Parts: sequence; structure tokens; C-alpha cells
Amino acid sequence: MPQDETIIIRPSRESDVDAMLAIYRRHIRRGIEEGVEEGDAPQPDDLRERRKNLKSRRLPHLVAVKEGVVVGYAYVVLFRKRPAYRYTVKHSIYVHHEHLGQGVGRLLMRGLIDACAAAGFRQMIGYIDADNVASLTLHERFNFVRVGLLPGVAYRYGRWADVSVR
Repeated sequence: MPQDETIIIRPSRESDVDAMLAIYRRHIRRGIEEGVEEGDAPQPDDLRERRKNLKSRRLPHLVAVKEGVVVGYAYVVLFRKRPAYRYTVKHSIYVHHEHLGQGVGRLLMRGLIDACAAAGFRQMIGYIDADNVASLTLHERFNFVRVGLLPGVAYRYGRWADVSVR
């Protein structure tokens, strides 16, 4: 895909926070009715602190940059805090809405997998909107296998939505 040549995956920087926050806020607001409180929508300082904490624990926090602009980001958190789960992480990938379908998610996923392997993690888990065909397809391409379905755990677009566990 020609777009790949211009997309760079690198560790996130403090200067990326505002762009990452704009991408994230759009994703969490999609499908939520006007007037519903965002509640825990992070502020810039929240994201800065999250980045700092992840970095201090050697957890990957990456951005995709195209022509100097952050067009996506991805990170992992520990799956559980108990020591038995220390080799398992849960991942999240967010792509700017104007750059969907351009390989950004694929490059971020590859970067996360490589960074997690280098850091000694064995397993990555994703929770994906069961209607998000593009994300489900991406996970299948990277050999993520559906291990469960959480029915009706999110409320968006005026209906209850399922989440696929991969």
C-alpha cells in the first residue's frame, strides 16, 4: 500500500498529547447522544500522566505520523494487576477519522506486537465493538482469535452493543 511509505510509527512524545486527545475524544463521543456526560473523558494532563506511567512500566505507547501529523496512536495496559498476569496486556488502537482505511491501524498493530514482544509480553488481548468490521478484520489478519463475546455492554447509537474479545 503506497500510504505505508509515508507513515512512521514511533514512541509517543509529550508534544503528541493534544493530537492524541483530539483523536480519542472523537472516538469516545461517536454514537453517544447529545447531553450525555463524557464523565471520564481525559484532559491533556490525564493523558500526559498516563503516558508517563506506561513509559515507566515499559508499556508501549506509539503514534503513527504522516507528514508530521499524528494520524493515530496505540498503547497497551496490563491485562490484570496480579503477578500471574504480568505477561499479558490489553491493547487499544485509535486512528484519526480522516485516515481510516489507509493502513494506519495495521502499522500501529504491527508496531505494538513488535514492541510488546521486545518487552517480554506473551499475550495481547483486544476488546472490539462487535459491529466494527474493519477492526475485527484487522485483528483476524494478525491471527487474533475470538475467545468471547460480551453482549450488550455498551450503549451507543440508541442501542445496546456487543463487544468481541480477541
